[in-house]
Amino acid sequence: MTDSLSSSRQILPGDYSMLGANWDGDGTNFALFSAYASRVELCLFDEATGKEMERVTLPEYTNEVWHGYLPGVGPGTLYGYRVHGPFEPSQGHRFNPNKLLLDPYARELVGEVQWSPAHFAYNADDENKDLSFNDEDSAAVMPKGRVVDPRSYDWSGDAKPNLSWAKTIFYETHVKGFTHLHPAVPEELRGTFEGLAQKEVIDYIKSTGVTSVELLPIHAFPDDDFLLQKGLRNYWGYNTLGFFAPASRYYGPNGMNGLRNTIRAFHDAGLEVILDVVYNHTAEGNEMGPTLSWKGIDNFSYYRTLPGDARYYINDTGTGNTVNTSHPRVLQMVTDSLRYWTEEMHVDGFRFDLGTILGREPEGFDQRGGFFDAVGQDPVLSKVKLIGEPWDIGPGGYQVGGFPPGWAEWNDKYRDTVRDYWRNTEHTVGDFAARFTGSGDVYDKRGRRPWASVNFLTAHDGFTLHDVVSYNDKHNEANGEDNNDGHNDNRSYNYGVEGETDDEGIVAVRERQKRNFLATLFLSHGTPMLLAGDEFSRTQGGNNNGYAQDSEISWVHWDLNENAAALKDFVTKLVAIRNAQPLIHRESWRDMMSVTWFNPGGGEQQTEHWLDSGAMTIGLRLSRDDLRQQEGVWAELMVLFNPQDSDLDFTLPERADGSPWTIAIDTAEPDAGSRQVDGGKAHSMSSRSLVLLH
Repeated sequence: MTDSLSSSRQILPGDYSMLGANWDGDGTNFALFSAYASRVELCLFDEATGKEMERVTLPEYTNEVWHGYLPGVGPGTLYGYRVHGPFEPSQGHRFNPNKLLLDPYARELVGEVQWSPAHFAYNADDENKDLSFNDEDSAAVMPKGRVVDPRSYDWSGDAKPNLSWAKTIFYETHVKGFTHLHPAVPEELRGTFEGLAQKEVIDYIKSTGVTSVELLPIHAFPDDDFLLQKGLRNYWGYNTLGFFAPASRYYGPNGMNGLRNTIRAFHDAGLEVILDVVYNHTAEGNEMGPTLSWKGIDNFSYYRTLPGDARYYINDTGTGNTVNTSHPRVLQMVTDSLRYWTEEMHVDGFRFDLGTILGREPEGFDQRGGFFDAVGQDPVLSKVKLIGEPWDIGPGGYQVGGFPPGWAEWNDKYRDTVRDYWRNTEHTVGDFAARFTGSGDVYDKRGRRPWASVNFLTAHDGFTLHDVVSYNDKHNEANGEDNNDGHNDNRSYNYGVEGETDDEGIVAVRERQKRNFLATLFLSHGTPMLLAGDEFSRTQGGNNNGYAQDSEISWVHWDLNENAAALKDFVTKLVAIRNAQPLIHRESWRDMMSVTWFNPGGGEQQTEHWLDSGAMTIGLRLSRDDLRQQEGVWAELMVLFNPQDSDLDFTLPERADGSPWTIAIDTAEPDAGSRQVDGGKAHSMSSRSLVLLH
C-alpha cells in the first residue's frame, strides 16, 4: 500500500445502518457491507486530476457492515473502496485491495470503465485452470462514486399520475434511440434525458394515447470490452454497474437534475415513468470477469456460487453470474434501490429483466421467496407498478403465470399465439381466443386481474412490427457475430419478398396485417405494451437483436411516409376506443361480462369447431347489462377475425335490443367510416381482416 496516501483526517464511528455515502449537512457517513473482509479503506479522489488523494480506514465493523463518518466531506466528493480479505477463489473469496471498487450504493458515478488488465483480480495461468493474485492497481481506469445531496432538488408540486392498471398502456422506448434523430430536439439535447423532456416529444407520446413510458435500462452500465473492440457499444444497457446511479451517458447540461426534470415533465403531462431494471446479474461477468464492485467487496455473499466449488458461478441468467437475493443484505440492496428510485427519483414502477431470478432460492423458484415477500409487504413498493419478465435460463425458469398476486407479467404466450394466428397457422384458434380475452387460463387465479397479462407483439428484443411482416429470417450481420445471435423462432412472414419492396400488392397485405396485429393488441383484455415506433412502421432492417446497435438500425426515424402516418392515426383511433370502453379495458374477471364465441355460420362455437384445424375465422361477442344506461359506453360489441387468405361471409348474431350493428373498425377498409349491418345477416369479411362492431 502507498503510505503517502494514508490520511490523518479525523474519522468518527458513524452509523452502520445508513449504507452508502450519506451526507447530513456537516459530513458524510460511509457504510459498506462485507461479511468476509478483514479491512476496508475509503479512497478519496481529486476530480480535476483523477488522482487518489487520501485513504481512510473505516474504523468500525457492526453487523457485517464497515462504517465511518468524515466531518467536512460533502457533495461532489469522489470516492471508491479498497477491500482487504482472503484471495481464495475456490472458496468464493476474491478480495484484492489493488482493485478500486465502486460503492454498490453510489448515487452517481463519474467516468467510464477504461478496460485494462488491471480490472482483473487474478492472472489466468495454465489455460485458466489456476488463478494467481494480480497486484496491478485499477484506480486510474475505474469510474468513481460521487457523494450527492439528495435534498438539492425541490420536488414540491410533483404529482404522480397513479393511473389504474385497467387504463394503463405501456410504451417501451430508449432514451437515446427515441430522441437522437427527433427534429424538434435541439442537437445538444439529442440522446439525453432532457431531450426526452422536450415538449414536442411529450406531446407526441400523449397524442398516441399511451399512459406509461417504459424506459430501457437507465441504471449505470459500461460498454463491454468485446463490443468496443468491434466498434460497437452496449445500446440496450442490460449490464448494470450501479443500481442507484443513473447512466451518465444520458446526461444533458443539467446532469442528474435533467433526469429529475424529465420525470416531472412526464408527470405534468399525466404520463407515468416505468424503469426497466436489471437486478438479476451485474457487469462483472463470470468467474473470469473483471472486479469492479461486488466481486471484490464480498463475492461469496453477492453472487450465487456453485456448491462444492465456489470459484464458479451459477449462471441462471446466461450472462455469467447471478445475483444472490437469498442473502439478506443483497436483498436489502435491491429493495433499497427500488425505494430510492420510487421515493427520491419519483418513478412510477419497474419492469424486472429476467424477473424469475429474483424469486430463486437455493432450491429453485419460489413465488413465496424472500424477494417477493419483501416487496409484497413493503408499504412503498407494493403500491407501484411491478412487471416481471417471468423467465430465465435456469431449471424451472419459465414462470409465466407463476408470479404472486400484485404483479403483472410479460406474456410471451400472447405474442407467439397472436403472431401464429395471423399467419393462419392451424390449431391456434383456441389458444388465440384465450389470449385475446386476457389469458384467464393463466391469470384468473388467487384474485389476480386481467391486467396481470402484459400483452405485447414486439419488444426491444426481436423484430419490430414492420419487420414481423417483412422478413422470414433475422438479418443481424451488423452485430459482428456472423448472424448467429438473436432468436430464430420469429413467427414472422414476408408475404413474398424478403425485406423492403415496391410491390404494391405485398405492401398492401403487410399494411393490413400491421393493422390486424395492432387492433388485436388494443382490443384484447389485459395490459397492452406498444414498442415505440411500431405505430408508424419503424424498421430495423430485419435485425432482431439490436443490443449493440447504437446506430441508425436502432434509432427511431421520424420522416414518416404516407402509410406510416396513416398507421399512426389508426393506432390513435384504436387507443381512444380502448380508453373509452370498459368492455375492452376489463378490470375484473368478476364483472358479470358475457363472453360468447361464434363461428361464421352465426352459431356459437362448439367443441368440434375449436378442434377443426381449418376453422380459423371466429367472432367474439362481449356484453354487460350494467353498462346499458351509461352514455357513450358500449354495452355490447362484436369482434370478427379472419386470418385466412380468402374472403368469406360471417353471419352476425342479433343484438340484444334488435338494433343493427355499427362497424367501428375494419382493418381491410380503415378509412371507410362507420356503417351499419343488421343482426342475423351475413357480413362480407375481406381476407386477413378484423372487424369491430358495436
